[in-house]
Amino acid sequence: MKYVIFIPDGSSDYPVDELDGKTPLMVANTPNIDKLAKMGYGGFTNNVPDQYTPGSDVANMSIFGYNPADYYTGRGPLEAGSEGIPTTPKDVIFRCNTIYSENDEMDDFNAGHITTPEADELMKGLNEYFNEKYPDFKGKFYTGVSYRHLFIYSCDSVEDAEILSGIKTMPPHDISGEKLVDNLFGDCELVEEFHKIMFEAKEYLQDHEVNQKREIPANMIWLWGQGVTPSLPNFEETYGITASVITGVDLLKGIGNFAGMNIVTVPGATGYFDTDYKAKGEYGIEALKETDLLLIHIEAPDEAGHAQNTEEKVKAIERIDEFIVGPIIESLEGQEFRGAILPDHPTPISVGTHTRDNVPIIIFDSERDGDECESFDEEGVKKGSLEFKEGHLLVQRLIDGDF
Repeated sequence: MKYVIFIPDGSSDYPVDELDGKTPLMVANTPNIDKLAKMGYGGFTNNVPDQYTPGSDVANMSIFGYNPADYYTGRGPLEAGSEGIPTTPKDVIFRCNTIYSENDEMDDFNAGHITTPEADELMKGLNEYFNEKYPDFKGKFYTGVSYRHLFIYSCDSVEDAEILSGIKTMPPHDISGEKLVDNLFGDCELVEEFHKIMFEAKEYLQDHEVNQKREIPANMIWLWGQGVTPSLPNFEETYGITASVITGVDLLKGIGNFAGMNIVTVPGATGYFDTDYKAKGEYGIEALKETDLLLIHIEAPDEAGHAQNTEEKVKAIERIDEFIVGPIIESLEGQEFRGAILPDHPTPISVGTHTRDNVPIIIFDSERDGDECESFDEEGVKKGSLEFKEGHLLVQRLIDGDF
């Protein structure tokens, strides 16, 4: 038996005026996904437990088969897992965005989607700056992809690391247009150093050569999503099947690494509108020849939701259908297979960030007839018969045929 889970990140939405009150999933031309809907079972699920902010970290941990309530320690640590960065229990790992801020507001949480080579120069420069100015500086910046980076800080004790990990920080994409001072970490003495690091970084970055050439400069950093390194049970030992992950986002690679999954590197997988959909589909086909389960994630619909770009969101869904879902399902014909397609969370155009609404899901099985569901969208799955269950149960549901 082969298994595949398609994750079009943030693809579910609210009705959009410019789409005549329909959603991007409803208007997109998706014949291959429609075929899965007609052969499968429709319904809703939710990947974000009530106690968490609706982020891709928590939501995708659920889809990968792990209950965030048991294993989640923060977004930063998961992203560090993609790089294999060694850490200790005293280390707190932050997600570090390169941002654009004017008049001390969150003007652009991704600094105009800065390129990775440009961002690498900035991260290296920040390390040199802070280490030269403060010989005992306890932090280090690590370059990720585009605007998504890491900052690891070594606390004096495990107790301090645990306290720092538990402090609420704000995702920058949730505070667009807001004053930075209204979204800092609070008044705890332990966090004052991180406020200073962010604002002092601005003094260095604003005149950097990279930013002199950019229309939207990456003139500041924003630290958030911190935590200590998690410990996930090995996926194969837990579920009895092997798994591969395809994604352009370090966060999901980190979850896969911690779970002992096979991480497939796809050239041209950028985590943005320009990602190479065709290559991801082709690599997905090959991955399923070697492992039992493929988790294939596409970030572009989420980015379009954040950008409040309806046209790009519809295009992304259509490209996922044409270049990923279609070829992969065709490659499985003649074999027994089960799978699902679902977003991790909604990223509605009208909101511009994540919400915790339930998401549509289709579960399909090559050996079983489906229900009355005919389309994968917020209205179409209402015709389905799929029982609502929490997202972290999905992998076991597929293995057990519990649908």
